[in-house]
Amino acid sequence: MSANSADRLPQLDVVLVKAGRTKIRYTGELLTDDGTRVAVRAPWAGSGVRDFGFVRFEPGDVFTEYYWRDRWYAVKEVRSAKGALKGWYCDVTRPARRSGAELVVEDLDLDLWRSADGADVRRLDEDEFAESGLDESDPEAARAALAALDELESLARGGGFTALLA
Repeated sequence: MSANSADRLPQLDVVLVKAGRTKIRYTGELLTDDGTRVAVRAPWAGSGVRDFGFVRFEPGDVFTEYYWRDRWYAVKEVRSAKGALKGWYCDVTRPARRSGAELVVEDLDLDLWRSADGADVRRLDEDEFAESGLDESDPEAARAALAALDELESLARGGGFTALLA
């Protein structure tokens, strides 16, 4: 075994599920798992550039992703290939489930973006959430999802991500 392979962090497959189907699967480095929160570092897993208008995700970007087993969201710190902080992309999800080397997260359509300087905080995809039918099929989950988005927005506007991710 080479010195480089001995220094490598354990790998974890992140599986993002939406409406019962795998939306994306990628492998990242497992940074920590304290039993409640799982932290993973992974390169941008999308193909090519994704330009949202307010931020661009592109090859070389690095995501440090935080998932909770007891919270209805995930927070992803996004940095450029050169290490410059772009901001935080947050997904409203059901609590994460880990089984061995796989972390499964169910996306509930709602998202939030906070720019690196905090000047841009925006709720995303509320129309998709409304169209998902979750309010009718699982009203309790819908309420938890909306409460999670409110909590994320409050943290983002109040600068609370530093403490949350410490």
